Amino acid sequence: MPVEFLKISRDQPDPAVLEYAASLLRRGEVVGIPTDTLYGLAADPFNLAAVERVFRIKGRAETKALPILIDGFERVPLLARETPDAFHRLAKAFWPGALTLLVDAADRIPFKVTGNTGRIALRWPKCAAVTELIARVGAPVTGTSANLSGFPGCSSAAQVAKQLGERLPLILDGGESGRALPSTIVDVRNDVWQIVREGAIPEAEILRALA
Repeated sequence: MPVEFLKISRDQPDPAVLEYAASLLRRGEVVGIPTDTLYGLAADPFNLAAVERVFRIKGRAETKALPILIDGFERVPLLARETPDAFHRLAKAFWPGALTLLVDAADRIPFKVTGNTGRIALRWPKCAAVTELIARVGAPVTGTSANLSGFPGCSSAAQVAKQLGERLPLILDGGESGRALPSTIVDVRNDVWQIVREGAIPEAEILRALA
């Protein structure tokens, strides 16, 4: 079946559209969503069939963790085993926003979600369409980029459809993202941190936050 498109405002999303998308996620489906950076693939990270579907849709190597999107700091203790000082300093400086923090996953996180590494990538996006969707699902969602692995990330619903349309039941169309860069990823281990991917937040800003 052809993919369904539903228009949605990133800042003032229609509750009915969010509830429809949430119902699909609760059934184990994968939905294309706008974020504050590029478009992502939302799925229930605690549903192993849904997680497998994400890997298959993207053609993603199963050794790569799936980023998890959250809607507030209160989700962190349920998902991360430990959160070092650097984690809190960076989260306070850049959340909600385009920063992904990589830490040890809590025991309840399916090992497959971590790419069999035991590490989890967390982000609180600055996008009401995402955070209100998470609230309706009642749980975090995956946030891996909505593109075929090895292909460019997508800044519009049309680009998502071109790459993945036949593999998805629904794409929420929030218009052009206005950003060409993904989130910046920082790996935090105890007192040691490392920029894994420099994206929307430059390295200089990370250094200032940790100075």
